Amino acid sequence: MTTSEEPTTVHAFRDDALGEHDAVGLTEAIRRRQIGAVEVARDAAARVRDVEARLNAVQVQLDVPAHGYGAGGVFTGVPTFVKDNTDYAGLPTGHGSAAFAPRGARRHAPFTRQLLSTGVTVLGKTRLPEFGFSPTTEYEDAAPVSNPWHTAHSAGGSSGGSAALVAAGAVPIAHANDGGGSIRIPAACCGLVGLKPTRGRVVANAQGRQLPLDIVADGIVSRSVRDTAAFLAAAETHWRNPKLPPLGPVEGPSQRRLRIGLLLDSPNGVRSDAATRAAVTETAATLERLGHTVEPVELKLDPRFTEDFLAYWGLLSFLIGVTGRTLGADFDRRRMDGLSRGLRETYLKGWQRTPGVLRRLKRTREAYAAAFRGLDLVLSPVLAHTTPPIGHLSPVVPYPALIERILAYVAFTPVNNVVGTPSVSVPATSATEDGLPIGVMFSGRPGDERTLLEVAFALEADRPFRRIQDL
Repeated sequence: MTTSEEPTTVHAFRDDALGEHDAVGLTEAIRRRQIGAVEVARDAAARVRDVEARLNAVQVQLDVPAHGYGAGGVFTGVPTFVKDNTDYAGLPTGHGSAAFAPRGARRHAPFTRQLLSTGVTVLGKTRLPEFGFSPTTEYEDAAPVSNPWHTAHSAGGSSGGSAALVAAGAVPIAHANDGGGSIRIPAACCGLVGLKPTRGRVVANAQGRQLPLDIVADGIVSRSVRDTAAFLAAAETHWRNPKLPPLGPVEGPSQRRLRIGLLLDSPNGVRSDAATRAAVTETAATLERLGHTVEPVELKLDPRFTEDFLAYWGLLSFLIGVTGRTLGADFDRRRMDGLSRGLRETYLKGWQRTPGVLRRLKRTREAYAAAFRGLDLVLSPVLAHTTPPIGHLSPVVPYPALIERILAYVAFTPVNNVVGTPSVSVPATSATEDGLPIGVMFSGRPGDERTLLEVAFALEADRPFRRIQDL
């Protein structure tokens, strides 16, 4: 999708304490005492203020960190933000919703504690669409989050605020979580690395623990593969799931030659657009040049998969409407936005089918395992078409048209949430006519984040990712 407007790019890179460092590089500079954590936090806060008027990415900003400057971890002193659907003690958690007035959280969420264990300095909270349901961070009565590569376009969702800040260079990394693509989608839109871990790789999400099928995983968005790898290794030192193989440090490409399946069109029948197909095909050619084998693969999902996942989304919206007063005494489900209301109403028309929906979704792991026979990874698009302009997926669009547009866009990512498998979005070498990034996605076997990171390292080393500050 293109627009006739001239591209408007926003970034905060300059000659200050942050420079052009990623999180690993920034920590190294702090440890060598070339710069100080207080100086870094101050300059990051200034960068955020400089871009915020154009990006609208921040829900809460703290010029002075609420709990001091981070220390004692792999990301000592690295400034970051927490997504506003996750509790940070003393800060309100609004979930992107106008249906209630958020109150200050009494304690950190378990994942917040895991994130803090890496040594980061939290400077506030980032915006998301209402309850994380949308693949764009837009609202009925508030300014949307803009894409720093081109501010007339979506930054993706639901971790759109985090992705916008990281892509613009305001902070090196930021918290994100993923219940249907919400780490990988904004990473693809904003030219970042976004890895959704295996179910259980990090501590369980507070919301996900209460679901009949936990589809939510937490992580970060970053500008380098090594930042994402370092985060996962550090998170494991705080808490490790004994049911999964340990990950440990992953520091570069592997010499192992892989068999990689190629999936250009979605299993639910959605055909990817020309620019997206070209980006994935070019990535496949690079992988073959690097010595890997790439071959077509089929992922034979139940024909009702899309309908079932949509019903599950609707169940989540229904449950929020029923339990919303736990978020705020003034919660009013009538103030939920058009997407949330449409999902809930659609669910209520067929709620009796819920047991069958859950049963079929849980069986998706069988189709996924069958597709992986003889393969190490699957390469596919992240999204079926390139990043849309703001407004295309707005919650003000009438629900029947909106949900049709969403399903034509988010056609690849939900499978990994249902099955619980790891998946990563990395920037392709090509871009849209407007200069917007295009993401490609690698999906792996349960617990095999290592192979995902190694192939991402290989692509980054072969041709470094495009940089917004070079435009």
